[in-house]
Amino acid sequence: MESSSSSITPTDAQQGYPELGGRTIGAVNWVGLWTLYGRETRRFMKVWAQTLAAPAVTTILFMVIFTLALGGQGRMVADMPYGQFLAPGLIVMAVIQNAFANTSSSILISKVQGNIVDTLMPPLSALELTLGFVAGGVTRGLLVGLSVGFAFVLMPGVSMQIEHFWAVAYFALAASFMLSLVGVLTGVWAEKFDHSAVITNFVIAPLSLLSGTFYSIERLSTGWQVFSHANPFFYLIDGVRYGFIGRADSDLMAGVVYTLVLNIVLTLIVYRVFKTGYRLKA
Repeated sequence: MESSSSSITPTDAQQGYPELGGRTIGAVNWVGLWTLYGRETRRFMKVWAQTLAAPAVTTILFMVIFTLALGGQGRMVADMPYGQFLAPGLIVMAVIQNAFANTSSSILISKVQGNIVDTLMPPLSALELTLGFVAGGVTRGLLVGLSVGFAFVLMPGVSMQIEHFWAVAYFALAASFMLSLVGVLTGVWAEKFDHSAVITNFVIAPLSLLSGTFYSIERLSTGWQVFSHANPFFYLIDGVRYGFIGRADSDLMAGVVYTLVLNIVLTLIVYRVFKTGYRLKA
């Protein structure tokens, strides 16, 4: 009498194979995470003249135009030359714009071209997708900030000496991290480039220009000062400015807490978006 084949064939569990659908690459897919990060950085490094050099040139033009239009080299703000006051704010503006552009364009282009599935199909968790995209945006934002800072070093009359390194490091990282997260959400939400432009023109640009980049908020009326203190970009720019010139218009610890909480909340939202596949999975 022949015995059943199931009685002599070891089960998958006995052979050490995982259950169907089980994760076999450990708690973190380091190879996949590094690959996603590498793809996001190569996207902008291949066109470095457009993504790194061009923002530096544009920011230098801002510096030249505003210093000449608002009184030249003799203008003083907060007891210092206007160019020295303006430089840190322009650096953060460049960081903000480029960190946002990197993540928003990456996801939106993938959706428009129909290859977003190439990102969603690999064994990457929602947290790994979040970290991979955000790390790429942070890298571009910080590299642009370094290129702009280096350009200012070469400009006469602008001192780029750092007074408090921790403030420059934290607020620059917080700025690039925050806008990378906002860029991810924009790319996921947008269905065409016009939608992304709406966020850029009606959210990012106004908050950047009204954040104390070109002026000290001490000269504003009470109502506008309240608005500035609710604007997270103000704390990011003011924190980096404090790191360079040793002077701040805000409570630095309040800025640290405010930006940290916002980044945590945005991270959880982005994680949830990737977890549920909102506007990503048909």
